[in-house]
Amino acid sequence: MAGRINDEDIALVRERARIDDVVGSYVSLRKAGGGSLKGLCPFHDERTPSFHVTPSRGFYHCFGCGEGGDVISFVQKISNLSFAEAVQQLADRVGVQLRIEEDGRGGGARTQPGTRVRILEANAAAAEFYAKQLLTTDALAARQFIDQRGFARTDAERFGVGYAPRGGRDLRHHLNRAGFADDVLVAAGLVREAGYDFFQGRVLWPIRDSGSSTLGFGARRIFDDDRMPAKYLNTPETPVYKKSQVLYGLDLARQQIGKKSQAVVVEGYTDVMAAHLSGVDTAVASCGTAFGDDHARLLTRLMGNHDAFNGEVVFTFDGDEAGQRAALKVFSGDQNFITQTYVAVEPNGLDPCDLRLQHGEAAVRELVARRVPLYTFVMRNALSGHDLDRADGRLAALRQAAPLVSSIRDSSLVSGYVRELASMLGMDVDEVRAEVQRVGKRGLPPDRVLRPSAPSPTTDEPALLSSVPLPDPRDRATAVERGTCKLMLQYPLLFDAEWNGVSSDDFSHPAYRAVFEALAAVVYTGPEWSERVLESIQDEVVRQLFTGLMVEPLLREPDEAYATAYADRLKLLRVTHDLRNLKSKLQRTNPVENTSAYNQMFSRLLELEATRKQLQQSGMGALD
Repeated sequence: MAGRINDEDIALVRERARIDDVVGSYVSLRKAGGGSLKGLCPFHDERTPSFHVTPSRGFYHCFGCGEGGDVISFVQKISNLSFAEAVQQLADRVGVQLRIEEDGRGGGARTQPGTRVRILEANAAAAEFYAKQLLTTDALAARQFIDQRGFARTDAERFGVGYAPRGGRDLRHHLNRAGFADDVLVAAGLVREAGYDFFQGRVLWPIRDSGSSTLGFGARRIFDDDRMPAKYLNTPETPVYKKSQVLYGLDLARQQIGKKSQAVVVEGYTDVMAAHLSGVDTAVASCGTAFGDDHARLLTRLMGNHDAFNGEVVFTFDGDEAGQRAALKVFSGDQNFITQTYVAVEPNGLDPCDLRLQHGEAAVRELVARRVPLYTFVMRNALSGHDLDRADGRLAALRQAAPLVSSIRDSSLVSGYVRELASMLGMDVDEVRAEVQRVGKRGLPPDRVLRPSAPSPTTDEPALLSSVPLPDPRDRATAVERGTCKLMLQYPLLFDAEWNGVSSDDFSHPAYRAVFEALAAVVYTGPEWSERVLESIQDEVVRQLFTGLMVEPLLREPDEAYATAYADRLKLLRVTHDLRNLKSKLQRTNPVENTSAYNQMFSRLLELEATRKQLQQSGMGALD
């Protein structure tokens, strides 16, 4: 989604989208006491419920795998969506009209409030209309087209394939009767300014985002007398359809892309269908444009890799000249991936659809399994233009291929590619390595890597790894620290503005200290306070601990006296620690030789003992 969602609209979505309703549509929840709900975690396999939801505070947390957050982060995780897509999906669910701004400074709305929602509604209605038209007598040619490519009626239904009638105004009249005005239909790219349907007499595929909202359509020519000469026709650019940012099949593949850290990029709509039906359930295709940088970033985000080399993107290209050009284009933008990039080449020039039709579904799976690294494919292409039987030809080929090897991001692969290149050329490995190193010094280093940057709460970049350990909730030594943080997060109004005198120095565990510092830095202004505290936390472990503390049940209903007792018990632990250290120092100090220092420490000892007794009395019964 281009632009930035208005902050007030995000807050309104959080307010209206009840987390128990949203989570309850994926997980069976039951009451767990203390206003908490419990069920089996949807993010990992478990037999005993450890997944908690606290509706009053709007958070969820799994004490088994550590996943946690608010209603937006739950939708992001469960559906593998970006922050903006999750907000949009929830907004559509609860009836909030989002305002999209040019930038974070409120630079003005891109579209009128409600326009995007209305366009999506029109697209959904159009998709339903087209799918029904495929069953009519006028759609015989469309059904024959689908059948000739090896797809059954159930396959067409699964992928939402439809047919646009040849009448010229059939869709417009249908949607007008359904309550959609012409200006909405024109804005959606469904109807032209002159009033005619944009698609006429074509087979159609709905193009959906990762949240399953229909953004537009791709249409294939099936009649010789079609007045539009283009074989494929796509929805024009609209407020919701940006061809450089959409991928066909993403709604079907998004979860598997996240689970497998793999995406298979094919070239057409029927190729996506053939791949999925053959068991390659991570297949997607670009729509009306070549695969570009925005597509690369989209797939990288969906794979959600923290490890730059833990995933793979596989491109299926023909072995002909056009396929080689496509591979070279992908190679030029390869640095937009933080994954390994591969090419699956069909030597006979068959695309996945034809391959399935002629050789069966196993052949499609084998095509992907035979993938080779993109660098290898491009290197072979570079060498093919030289006469390797001649010394000057081998040298020219080396000079052309060396920059490719030197640009490999994973330095651990460079040595292997050097040896592979030497074998291809029939040259000495050291000679090839020297040329690669020489080129590398002139240009980009061979071990360059795209690293994820620190996240903000409204971006889709992966979070940084943590610098603090996750505390053990069963550790009795830090039980008071945990209980104090839990009370402060769940019941902040039970404490005064200075948090009853608690300071970060009172916490011995760095994670609890970080939670306290985060909550103390954000002034309480209302129920949204906890959301703002969470947004301010950058560390993964601290965020995980935060959500756990927000949903962890209490054994009794707290009041101000209970909160005071907990705060005093926490301060008592620090005073006790200081007393222990001071007594040890006194024992090592000679009262005759260091009378002044000894007397000062003894006076301090008396003060601490008095404080300790006072805190012991006020902190009685603080522990759950």
